[in-house]
Amino acid sequence: MDNLSRVQYQPCLMMFPVMPQPALALLDLPAFMSWFAGLVWGVPLIVLLFGTHLFLTVRLGFIQRYIWRGIKLSLKRDAEGEGDVSQFGALTTALAATIGTGNIVGVAGAVAAGGPGAVLWMWLTGVFGIATKYAEAVLAVKYRIRQPDGTYAGGPMYALERGLGQKWLGIVFAVLTCIAAFGIGCMTQANSIVSNVQTLFPAEQAQAVAWILGLAMTALTAITILGGIRSIARVCEILVPFMAVVYVLGCLLVLIRNAAVLPETLKLICTSAFTGQAAIGGFVGAGIRETMRFGIARGLFSNESGLGSAPIVAAAAQTRNPVRQALVSSTGTFWDTVVICAMTGLVLVSSGHWKEGLNKVQLTQAAFGDLHTIGPIFLTIGLLTFVFSTILGWSYYGEKAAEYLLGQRAVKPYRWLWVLAVLVGSVLPLAVVWDFSDAANGLMALPNLISLLLLSGVIAAETRAHRDELTGKD
Repeated sequence: MDNLSRVQYQPCLMMFPVMPQPALALLDLPAFMSWFAGLVWGVPLIVLLFGTHLFLTVRLGFIQRYIWRGIKLSLKRDAEGEGDVSQFGALTTALAATIGTGNIVGVAGAVAAGGPGAVLWMWLTGVFGIATKYAEAVLAVKYRIRQPDGTYAGGPMYALERGLGQKWLGIVFAVLTCIAAFGIGCMTQANSIVSNVQTLFPAEQAQAVAWILGLAMTALTAITILGGIRSIARVCEILVPFMAVVYVLGCLLVLIRNAAVLPETLKLICTSAFTGQAAIGGFVGAGIRETMRFGIARGLFSNESGLGSAPIVAAAAQTRNPVRQALVSSTGTFWDTVVICAMTGLVLVSSGHWKEGLNKVQLTQAAFGDLHTIGPIFLTIGLLTFVFSTILGWSYYGEKAAEYLLGQRAVKPYRWLWVLAVLVGSVLPLAVVWDFSDAANGLMALPNLISLLLLSGVIAAETRAHRDELTGKD
């Protein structure tokens, strides 16, 4: 994602964060939006999301056991199925949007605040989130529609309208998606890339760097997204495997360097997950509650299971039935959290720098910096590619939401507006936009979770009807 790479975790420590007095008077908009984002992403939403993960895991008979079947299917093209892009193209486009700076800096934030044990809770969130990602894709394909131009459209808004008969909830979801897309998925991502690169240059060159990099990103984005989902999928099919392999390779090199302490690291992660042990820079003496909270929150933020974004592109996949694509889509959570976030956590904890009171950015830089010159290179490549891929993936989510609200006439203007937003995000400060779009992103989950819970019987029935897909009897 990182859909919530900038959100501060402190607001999540209370069930209902206290609004600052200036914000209460609506005199301080940044303070108010920060408070509101913290309220949305508080304990109730986290409990609802994780509770849905657990419920669907049980209802679907631990669908996670078929993850290897999903990985196998993701590498095949379903020639008999209808859709706009291959199953692999749909998966990589979803991963492009999901894998973001939260997989790096966000994990560091969880470790810094919740201690090493947060890594285990984050990993468990990914494991159970596989069931929710599967369920979202089943509904997306089942209730998708074919547009007049032959392309497909689907996602929570169509499940809410066609499955539950609640079009108004579909409209609410689509509006929130449009807001979150421009904020979390576009302008703030561009701003993140520029901010990171600017640190490599003298202060007097910062604005020039912003314009040069902004124009370059704008051009690359235009070339990619103006061609629609097929163009986006083609780029993501190359970019996502490349960026994932490069980043995982960087993590492996750091872990090889830290090989001597890995057994102790794994033991520390597992034991502190059930006892609580915070980093010096976090909440000293943090107990099990804080460790769980930070780990679960980070996992939820990272893999987007339950937020309703990934099923929008799952609906465009060439597939012969909903279960087949759902198995492929569920692997997105596996790669994002169970693999990439977990490896980041191992790197951060094994480095030992979490004990030094560093913030999340400093902790990440210190951990990869132990590999001297090559470590920071891998980190920089990871950050740049992760963030740019998020811009591409979320462009499609926002486009389909706008199409649902205004029809196909909105698609081309939306794409051009998105391209312009990349440039705006590169050169302007966006503090309020971060928090506003964070809140919209979190609120997206509510109508989506309603559809998942109320249509869980439909999801289970589809799974039973296509049980041969689970066992590999093609």
